[in-house]
Amino acid sequence: MTAHDSTSRATPTPRFGVNYTPTTGWFHHWLDFDLDAVRADLDSIAALGLDHIRVFPLWPLFQPNRTLIRPGAVEQLVQLVDAAGERGLDVNVDGLQGHLSSFDFQPSWTVTWHRRNIFTDPDVVAAQEEYLRTLAAALADRPNFLGMTIGNEINQFSSGPHPDPDRITPGQAAAWLRRVLDACERGAPGGFHLHAEYDAAWYQDDHPFTPAHAACLGAATAVHSWVFNGTAQQYGPRSAATVHHAAYMIELSKAWADDPHRPVWLQEVGAPHPHIATADAARFTDSTVAAALDCPDLWGVTWWCSHDVDRALADFPELEYSLGLLTNDRRVKPAGRSIARIVGAWRDDQHAHHAAPRTTALIVDAGDEDTAPHRSVCGPGGKVFDAFMRLAEAGARPTTVLAARADDRKHLAARGITEVVAPGDVR
Repeated sequence: MTAHDSTSRATPTPRFGVNYTPTTGWFHHWLDFDLDAVRADLDSIAALGLDHIRVFPLWPLFQPNRTLIRPGAVEQLVQLVDAAGERGLDVNVDGLQGHLSSFDFQPSWTVTWHRRNIFTDPDVVAAQEEYLRTLAAALADRPNFLGMTIGNEINQFSSGPHPDPDRITPGQAAAWLRRVLDACERGAPGGFHLHAEYDAAWYQDDHPFTPAHAACLGAATAVHSWVFNGTAQQYGPRSAATVHHAAYMIELSKAWADDPHRPVWLQEVGAPHPHIATADAARFTDSTVAAALDCPDLWGVTWWCSHDVDRALADFPELEYSLGLLTNDRRVKPAGRSIARIVGAWRDDQHAHHAAPRTTALIVDAGDEDTAPHRSVCGPGGKVFDAFMRLAEAGARPTTVLAARADDRKHLAARGITEVVAPGDVR
């Protein structure tokens, strides 16, 4: 597999997992790595019935100098992956952290006196390639290692609203993605390697990371669904738009995919307070996951996040402290009980939950297929978004198709689409 492939690696049934937030020290736990604390965290995750975790090395700690990748840090990552395997948990590793929960983590050799564009500077990109290759190679022989995600929403460094972005073009973004994905492949051939952006890639007209990049590069399409992006505020926390937002992003991604059955990974989704009231977290969880599971070719659902952030840590946005399925002292919360119940029901009766094809497709016209200069039509308040949500509220199961493919009978047949509808025709 190369970074140019759109390879179908869908599992027979969706996977259920969680983004791992350590209870001790948050992601700063790498500074004082305590394997016993990690094991206790993983025990509480496995007790929910989940089958995988996504983990986050901090790039500046693992590669503090452009030519130094710390062997001790890599070994700690291997220990974490092995501990997860002992508990029946597969592991996806995010490499370039990058951005987490409002904080940026960039090594000193890319900022201030050493400021260089992290997407285009040849020395920086070569160092990123070696770092990602090294992490992948260290885990390549672990049977529970799924593969690499390039980084957590690293696209936020490329454009506003970031206060100091490294500006690039869509062509430069594609070239960078191909290089770093190929580096992961060199380290762990055949791994489930992918990249993941926040929703500016889908909704922001001038964003250099595009829907085509997300839907065509790497082993799967990753979507991160957060209803604090204006959805909950504009439509209401209990609206069809809010509980179907994750399913909408899954189905929207398919408009750009060359592979009609490309796997889509709902890699981040959570119930952010106060946009979702604490009392409504379980209901939101049930409805959101049920809608996502009604999407064909879903690789899996990975909730954000495992454990609440310790309130002894300062300066996080308020919503970040309460997103866990478990409290910071590892007690299961209502959303955690919902996830455990869903996982148990699915595994008890897998065939009853197989998602049928979505036969009605909304036409997406965002301009040029590669750069999508008018993709805001897909965001909250846009005509594609609103038409999709009107159909969902009426009980329909819509998907999407690019305007350029709306008359392509072979493409429509491959996806099981029998009806194509313009957004303006949905009343």
